[in-house]
Amino acid sequence: MKVGVVTFPGTLDDRDAARAVTTGGATAISLWHKDADLKGVDAVILPGGFSYGDYLRCGAISRFAPVMEKIIDAAKGGMPLLGICNGFQVLCETHLLPGALTRNSELHFLCTDQKISIENTTTAWTSSFTQGQEIVIPLKNGEGAFMCDDETLAVLEGEGRIVARYVGENPNGSRNLIAGITNERGNIVGLMPHPEHAINTLTGPTADGLGFFTSVLNAMVK
Repeated sequence: MKVGVVTFPGTLDDRDAARAVTTGGATAISLWHKDADLKGVDAVILPGGFSYGDYLRCGAISRFAPVMEKIIDAAKGGMPLLGICNGFQVLCETHLLPGALTRNSELHFLCTDQKISIENTTTAWTSSFTQGQEIVIPLKNGEGAFMCDDETLAVLEGEGRIVARYVGENPNGSRNLIAGITNERGNIVGLMPHPEHAINTLTGPTADGLGFFTSVLNAMVK
């Protein structure tokens, strides 16, 4: 299985994401923001960082990168797509996922090992977990507060589309402790914390994040 990892100008975590893909058992394929095709990949990851310097809004310019046209079409057709941190922001800018990521409630950049609870195990990226499983992965963001209107929040809650929640105190002011969400189909997931930084205990606080990268393999063989 081939998983594409997109690099935009300002992306920081593409190599970490590619390493996580390889560790999870797939082949990582590098995708450049100007690429006109997806090189035959079966899934795509939009990694974290500061794409295009976060000018205008986080992810606002990336949404118009040439490669995103192909990614949007493929994701609407069912291809698994994971957006991590800045990638989550890009997914919201494309309207593949609802809501927006705004400045943290205390207006400080966060960098901490964060406990989250996996709330939905039916997505292409979370099937390796168990319902309610608590894991610890790094969280690092300045604009990570998930916000949406009350109607959207009710839909996300009512349809079980909250993928992960923060455990304990709300680190960035997200509504309902939301750390990640999915679309109706379950192939598109946006996650604010960084599972790619927790695939083994040598380089991360835990190996808890690896499940996101093994889950997508399971999704593709079904």
